[in-house]
Amino acid sequence: MGVDRREFLKIAGMAALFGLGGKAAVDIFAPGEVEASMEGIPLTQGTRWAMVIDIRKCLEKQAQEKDGCKACMDACHRVHNVPDWGNPKHAIKWIWQESFEHSFPNQPNPYITEGLKHQPVILLCNHCFNPPCVRVCPTKATFKREEDGIVCMDMHRCIGCRFCMAACPFGARSFNWGDPRKAPKELNPEFPTNRDYPERSMGVVEKCDFCVERIARGELPACVEACDKIKAHAMTFGDLADPESNVRKLLREHYTIRRKAELGTEPNIFYIV
Repeated sequence: MGVDRREFLKIAGMAALFGLGGKAAVDIFAPGEVEASMEGIPLTQGTRWAMVIDIRKCLEKQAQEKDGCKACMDACHRVHNVPDWGNPKHAIKWIWQESFEHSFPNQPNPYITEGLKHQPVILLCNHCFNPPCVRVCPTKATFKREEDGIVCMDMHRCIGCRFCMAACPFGARSFNWGDPRKAPKELNPEFPTNRDYPERSMGVVEKCDFCVERIARGELPACVEACDKIKAHAMTFGDLADPESNVRKLLREHYTIRRKAELGTEPNIFYIV
């Protein structure tokens, strides 16, 4: 659901006129509870990719490693040439760690997870069924794929307005402040995948895309593959629309939670606690 140029300029002008920041501009797009008021964008082919992360297995593996396990993050960053600028304020977040209490601030029953309070949790874009980032993007640089529900980001269409960052309630988007052609030192020549635009740009927004290029080849996302390779098996990727899929089986067998479920964005990342 995009916004045409005239409407975008009108809203941006209103925000500037009243001295409003990015969050306020988003509120103009959809006053009140932006996320909860949105209707789901229908899927035409029925697939709904999702991920289940077993926090118990993840923490068990991290405890076994001297510096903690970062196999999933290393694999993701290596495959997508995610730069590290050395400044935490400018970090590019495709997949990252955050404490449980900050990741799930509104859990109704804190006693279930009292042992997890300060433990690190793996986070990534939730690929929401009702993605507010898609609604506010004026150029359709961020969009939801109809065939499988993945929320993608076309960095070459991004104008860097950062409305999507303001709309995302999970902080799953990052603004690229540096020139990605200068980092990392060892570049994966297979990314970006669009040969017509082989270089990424500074001044655009980036995020996890569920490894759409790997899924197209019938492969698992790089983070899941790396987790399986070290035999942690804490990350499971599958089709939520299929009652017999691996993810649906885990959801039937285990108690799971989602980040900020009360907002109604319907995240497609589930956590076993």
